[in-house]
Amino acid sequence: MSMQRFLSSQASSPIRQIASGMFARPCDVFINHRGVDTTRTVAGLLYHRLSQLNLHPFLYSKSMQPNNSLFESIGSAIQQCKVGVVVFSPRYCDSYFCLHELALLVEMKKKLIPIFCDIRPSELHVMSNDKFTPKELLRFRQALQEARYTVGIVFNSQDGNWSDLVTSVSDIILKNLKEEEGR
Repeated sequence: MSMQRFLSSQASSPIRQIASGMFARPCDVFINHRGVDTTRTVAGLLYHRLSQLNLHPFLYSKSMQPNNSLFESIGSAIQQCKVGVVVFSPRYCDSYFCLHELALLVEMKKKLIPIFCDIRPSELHVMSNDKFTPKELLRFRQALQEARYTVGIVFNSQDGNWSDLVTSVSDIILKNLKEEEGR
C-alpha cells in the first residue's frame, strides 16, 4: 500500500494528524534578530533556554524546514506569538528581514522585549538608500521608533555575562506570558 493511500485511509491516525499540522503548537515567543550577528550568541542561547522551559520559541534557523515559505512562515509565527524579543545589534538596521519582522510585530501590537546588544537605542537608524521603497522606509522607521522607546535591556558583549542575560530575558518573557494569559 502506498504511503499516500495509507495516510488517506488513516484519517484520524497520529501520523496523519502530524502530517497535516494538527499537532503544530503555536509560537509563544518570536525571536527577531540579525542572524550573522546573534544566532550563535544571545538568539541561539535564548531559543534553547525557552525550549528548556517548555515554551515554543520561533527562531528561523531552528524553526523552519526546507521548502517552507519564508514570508509565510515568519508572518504566521508573528501572528501567533504572544511576545516578540527584538535583539538589536550594530548591523540590525541593514537587514530588510529584521526591519520587516519588527514592523509586523509593532503593527500587530505584540508585546516587545528589546535587547540592545552592543548598541544603544539612540544609535539605531534606518538610512535612506535604494534598498527600501519610501513606503517601506516610513514603515520601518515608525517601527524602530516604537521599539527604541520601549524599555529594554542594554547588553555589552565585551564585559557582560551571557548566562545572566539569557536568564534575565527568560524571566521577563515568562512574566509577560503570564500577564498575557490573564487578559
